[in-house]
Amino acid sequence: MAELNQFERWQQIRQQSLSLVATLSSEDCAVQSMPDASPIKWHLAHTTWFFETFILEKLEPEFTAYHPVFRMLFNSYYNGIGEKHPRAQRGLLTRPSLEQVLEYRQNVDARIGCIWRARPSAELAKLLELGIQHEQQHQELMLTDIKHLFSCNPLLPVMLISTTPRKSELTSGLRWHRYPAQLVEIGHEGNEFCFDNELPRHRQFVEGFELADRLVTNAEYLNFIEAGGYQNPSLWLAEAWDWIKTSAVRHPLYWRQQDGENDAQWQEFGLHGLQPLDLHAPVCHLSYFEASAYAQWLGARLPSEAEWEYAAAQPNKLQQLFQHCWQWTSTSYSPYPGFAIPVGAIGEYNGKFMLNQYVLRGSSCFTPAQHARLTYRNFFPASARWQMTGIRLARSLNNI
Repeated sequence: MAELNQFERWQQIRQQSLSLVATLSSEDCAVQSMPDASPIKWHLAHTTWFFETFILEKLEPEFTAYHPVFRMLFNSYYNGIGEKHPRAQRGLLTRPSLEQVLEYRQNVDARIGCIWRARPSAELAKLLELGIQHEQQHQELMLTDIKHLFSCNPLLPVMLISTTPRKSELTSGLRWHRYPAQLVEIGHEGNEFCFDNELPRHRQFVEGFELADRLVTNAEYLNFIEAGGYQNPSLWLAEAWDWIKTSAVRHPLYWRQQDGENDAQWQEFGLHGLQPLDLHAPVCHLSYFEASAYAQWLGARLPSEAEWEYAAAQPNKLQQLFQHCWQWTSTSYSPYPGFAIPVGAIGEYNGKFMLNQYVLRGSSCFTPAQHARLTYRNFFPASARWQMTGIRLARSLNNI
């Protein structure tokens, strides 16, 4: 019965990907707005490629590829599989068409169903679960990528036309929760699914610290902007200041300033289109550079991932841990002590990226609920802003 429920969940996740982008045109699905983003059509094909490559090719009797070139076109970064189409050129793939990609999905899904009904096994269940989790990651990426794409269009298209954005309630003053120095355990435990980079559970010592009970708001970050934060080099890391000068960044990614009769009015672009800036909502789409500079401005800092996970595990203390914004930590993304890269191409899933990136914790409003767990380790380069990344502040006790 558990296996049947898992198969039904797989079907649901596959359909959910299509439902997320049901309002988009074929033109919307074909374009790539920057090298870090991918066309919606590519996401739909790549998640299908994952099931074809890691399940059908391995378990289907007399396997035949749906299209031999798809193995290269929709391979993301698995060097062990073979050649890849350059990431920055995914938007040049006008062929196959969206219709052909959807036919590809239907074909692979039907064949997966045949294997499940004919030969269910623990190996198949494990691979199917990894594929489900992988597709959910891409569902989040589809939303952030189409948001970036639409923000580049002067028409400022609206994707979510059936609902209106909910205004945030008035935020209470920032409160700090104190945690004494101690040896803590972090990392996944139990039998439920986790990614390999969440393992093994291990001990880390943390000095005494305080963590803010909520995320930094748009209004609070606007104070930083108006105080000249983007013009003050003493607040910025050296690489960050170079980034500021070359990219001319002066505010969060999707903020726009509109001149009114009296004062300039701030607006923010989202999947609901261009809206007045919600001052009480958590500020997001910030780089690590910006998050670090804001913390420096307040005489605070960003938490380590060990501090974040330890504090988040304490009941009824912290707000906005999940389903708002990913939260930057000061921890460089690296393997946990005792981490072992899995054998084969699956081993390229996380381990190969453990360099020149920072860990983020929590989840955003685009993150599937099943991924909102204490031990989930997201990671991005310090300059990345197109994901929904925000700020939770920390302070060291010896600095207070």
